[in-house]
Amino acid sequence: MATLMTPSRFSSSLSVSQAQYGADRPSMADSLPSIDFGFNDLRERMAQFTVRFDDFIARGQKRVLDERNAFRMSVAELEESQRHKEHSIQALEAQSTAHAHTLAKEAAETAEMHAAISALTTQKDAHLARRDTLKAEIADVQTLIKVNREGQLAHQRSLDAQARHNIPELRFWEHCLGLRIEGTGVEDCLRFVFLEVDGREAGRECWFELMMGGREYAVGATKPKLVREEVEEIQERLNEGRELGGFLKGMRGLFVQGFEGSRS
Repeated sequence: MATLMTPSRFSSSLSVSQAQYGADRPSMADSLPSIDFGFNDLRERMAQFTVRFDDFIARGQKRVLDERNAFRMSVAELEESQRHKEHSIQALEAQSTAHAHTLAKEAAETAEMHAAISALTTQKDAHLARRDTLKAEIADVQTLIKVNREGQLAHQRSLDAQARHNIPELRFWEHCLGLRIEGTGVEDCLRFVFLEVDGREAGRECWFELMMGGREYAVGATKPKLVREEVEEIQERLNEGRELGGFLKGMRGLFVQGFEGSRS
């Protein structure tokens, strides 16, 4: 870029040239025509250019500063937006994790509930089957009770009929043959005492105990002692026919045989 020469510099150069050639020597510049270079106009134009250039620089600096501030604000807004989005993402991730835990918990509770329902259904079916079994068993027991009750009633009627038949015979045995019936101190056990068994020894007592608590009668102790097989045979006939008169007659006969056998 060419360097512009100001009027002051030109005057100095001209003075120096004049000094070199001498003061008294005629100068060529004096002989040259006067030329107007327009330095004032140039200076004014340069001043205007400088003002415009300074204004351009100031406006450029202001624009750069504004753009930098706007960029910084935009960056700050972007960072704030990024932080907000990161917080939102973290909150959504936490919600997603909590939701996943909730779903897993609900799934476990649902499975547990289905298992409980299945167990209760199985238990209910077992109870229903048990109820039906118990109903059938109760019906069978009720039928058995009814049969047993009818049997007991029939047996009681038979005993009543036999008792009506035995009472006169017992009275005959008591008054005519010296039979006495007494207790033994044991429940459902009677002692039958014969007084007129031994014709040679009047007043000699022979007795046996009859246990009547079970379904069948059983002969216990005897005095004097009798043959057990013979006693059981007479006892069996009593349980089969329930005829007390024949039983007492058979037991008295055993005592008579015992006395006769002891004398022979």
